[in-house]
This record gives sequence, C-alpha cells and structure tokens, in this order.
Amino acid sequence: MDEEHKGSSNPAGYSYPMVRYTDMDETMKRNVMEVCTTACEKHTANNEICAQMIKEILDRKFGASWHVVVGEGFGFELSYEVKKLLYMFNNGTQAVCVWKC
Repeated sequence: MDEEHKGSSNPAGYSYPMVRYTDMDETMKRNVMEVCTTACEKHTANNEICAQMIKEILDRKFGASWHVVVGEGFGFELSYEVKKLLYMFNNGTQAVCVWKC
C-alpha cells in the first residue's frame, strides 16, 4: 500500500461525491450534490439529522415534497417526478438518495 492511502478509513478508496444515477439537469444536479455533500460532512455520525437537513433545504430551494434516504446497504424502488432523482455515494460507502414526488 502506498503512503498516500495508508491509514485511510475509507474502504472504497475515494472521498469525493460519486453520482450513481441521476436524471436531473446539470444545474440542479450540482446544487443538490452540494447540499448533500455539505449535510453529510456536517452530520457524519447521524444519518437521520443529515437526511432531515437535506430535505429541509431542498424543500425551500426547489419546493415541496422531497424525500431523502441516507445510509449504507439499502435498496429502493420508487416513483418520482421526472428529472428529480439523484442517487449518489459520499465518502465511500454512505449513500444518499433524494427524489421529489
């Protein structure tokens, strides 16, 4: 293992946000990713508070009714408003799924 990655607690080997799927336009995607990344960095120990913060900001910024799941090891199947879904990973294994319906 090289010196740069030694001692890293991140099993996936990356610390940047990675979008797994989205159908949002580029501007909305950037805004939502910024909100999600900020909330995840601020509330690393509590996924529930993190999700609540993301939901409140998105509801104010883009109108109600946003739904948010933050955690590890979950699956989903959902109905959503077209161009209003983002599924991303933050800090390796923490996933964030946001959608509007």
